[in-house]
Amino acid sequence: MADSADPAGGVDEPAGLIVQINGLMPALSPAEQRVARIVLADPAEAARRTITDLAAAAQTSEASVVRFCRSIGLTGYPQLRIRLAAEAARRVEPVDARVAGGSIQPGADLSQIIATVAFNDARAVEDTAQQLDAEVCEQIVHALLKASRIDVFGAGASGFVAADFQAKLHRLGRVTYYWPDVHGAIASAALLGPGDVAFGISHTGTSRDTIEVLTHARKNGATTVALTNFPRSTISEVADLVVTTAARETTYRSGALASRLAQLTVLDCLFVALAARTRGKAQRALDVTAEAIRGRNTSGKKKTTAS
Repeated sequence: MADSADPAGGVDEPAGLIVQINGLMPALSPAEQRVARIVLADPAEAARRTITDLAAAAQTSEASVVRFCRSIGLTGYPQLRIRLAAEAARRVEPVDARVAGGSIQPGADLSQIIATVAFNDARAVEDTAQQLDAEVCEQIVHALLKASRIDVFGAGASGFVAADFQAKLHRLGRVTYYWPDVHGAIASAALLGPGDVAFGISHTGTSRDTIEVLTHARKNGATTVALTNFPRSTISEVADLVVTTAARETTYRSGALASRLAQLTVLDCLFVALAARTRGKAQRALDVTAEAIRGRNTSGKKKTTAS
């Protein structure tokens, strides 16, 4: 979609270019990825570079820089510089809240590590909310609302998030299953059909098990939904609806808290929206389940007399 002009004759620049570049990184060519890394490391400095300087820093050609611009949806290098300058002005980061752009180097002291981890975790939630597509979320909520059955899938760290989402949906009275074992997940997906929803969660979008499960579900006519950090990843090819997070993981933190917080943010939005659409039924389900487990709380146990 083309940028729209403002009354002053300028350009109304959408926010989130850095998030967009990070999300598209795996789909870029090696040369374009080198350009992207320089841009992501210091957007303000990249905005000041000429195309020749940026190409030299990325050890590539000016033509590759132009291809990078077009790959991320821009018309050319001048627009990239304008967008980066605007983004850098919006995203002023405190000096003590980052270590080399989010990468934790050997020898970093604990105060730097704490500041970097906290900053990146908070930024993941903020960036995810900023780029979240409300229209796609509405379509997902509608599918979940109409579903006769929902299966949620996730492997590794995404499996914990999938289990949490299943528990939330079940508390609303939605028939929802989570399968931690891939064989059980595939068998379950094979039984799904039209009117059912298969919801796959994969930060990288390349989890073979989750992709296979969604493939089976889609083949049988179920609506497939994917939650991933990378919109052009493989999982998007087998999903009818794709919703994205915006987390950048730091050194030593593959499958880290930032990505899970971002995923939980999206799923909480879907959960609350679903509850709001079925307010009366949802509240009754929450009340009934809360009452059922209240007696299991330690503070609520009745004292017994020793025999």
